Amino acid sequence: MTAKLTKEFIENYPLPFSGQTFIWDIALKGFGVKLTKSGRYYIVQRWVLHGKNRRKVIGKHGLITLQQARAEAMKILSDMSKGIDHVAQEKRNTAQNATLRRITDEYISAHKDLKASSIKDFNKHINTSFSSWKGRAITEITRERVAIKFRKLTEKSPAQANQAMRILRALFYYAIAMYRPLVVENPVKVLSETKVWNYVRPRSGKIPMDKIGSVWKLITEIRENEFLTDSSRTTGDIVAFLLLTGARWSEAANLTWDRVNLDEKWWYIPDPKNRNPVKLPLSDEAIQVLKGRKKRKGYVFDSWSQTGHIIDARLVLSQVSEIAGEKITPHDLRRTFRAIAGVCGIELWKTKLLMNHRLNQDVTISSYTETSDLRYLGKEINEIGKYLSQ
Repeated sequence: MTAKLTKEFIENYPLPFSGQTFIWDIALKGFGVKLTKSGRYYIVQRWVLHGKNRRKVIGKHGLITLQQARAEAMKILSDMSKGIDHVAQEKRNTAQNATLRRITDEYISAHKDLKASSIKDFNKHINTSFSSWKGRAITEITRERVAIKFRKLTEKSPAQANQAMRILRALFYYAIAMYRPLVVENPVKVLSETKVWNYVRPRSGKIPMDKIGSVWKLITEIRENEFLTDSSRTTGDIVAFLLLTGARWSEAANLTWDRVNLDEKWWYIPDPKNRNPVKLPLSDEAIQVLKGRKKRKGYVFDSWSQTGHIIDARLVLSQVSEIAGEKITPHDLRRTFRAIAGVCGIELWKTKLLMNHRLNQDVTISSYTETSDLRYLGKEINEIGKYLSQ
């Protein structure tokens, strides 16, 4: 709509509950007010000579006066008639000042569903792998610089080099979407075009099947040794829990008592890696492990650490590694769970469900099988518990 813009008119016109309302000035074409539920904003809009139809916010009513806004609008509209594109200039200036650190912060802020572990990886690589770049404008990061940086990172760790560049690639795709046409190319593409991504052999470590009995005996002794500290017994408990459930370390370490039901024999993961909240069955052996824990408020595997929960299981895993004859990590316990399930004859799709793996390629399972409440797999989880405890 159009109207004679006055201070009284602008202040008395009601703000919309949602959306935007535009009121254009009768006296100065292209000058107006945009109303939103958050306030009143002075704007200009017109075609730039040989350019695009542009709209620019001058300022918020109350912070600047109508007279100031009108004077600024006349200047901007005059510039537009001469082909000066203030909006494009602002975008250009913003892009030139958009450092890698700033783009990272914007990316994290825009992606509300990013997991804490992912945010940690982003910040880790910005502060380490790309520490010399984080203050640079993103437009200064070229294909050549990426190729050189990748080679240097690869010398330290091929796997970490790949991860760092995958993160940089995601940041550039975000920057392209936000700052096009000033950022038009993703320089990380040079790694694919030259086919130099590092091949990292997938880890396949697990406890040998003929050593599982000895490992379980060790864990049981640690858990039941009343002369050990609470910290040592907690470490033994979480290692036992990982073997009995196939859980990821973060899922077990962050487990709280309000997500465990010992009477109904289940535990719950609200935000797993595959983004499928799930209720999982507990074996009789896992129930005994949890019943042996001191049921304080908060974490099941609690500690005096700053986080309130156990941080690592190095002391017990070093002893497990001695028995296994190779270094065993928390994720190797997850692979051991998978191996035990195979020996017990548990179907692969059931094992994947118990491990909360993605099942996207299996339409029958993903569309027609209950995947959020797996208590019906209680028989299977008990078979794994019996195998370990025998």
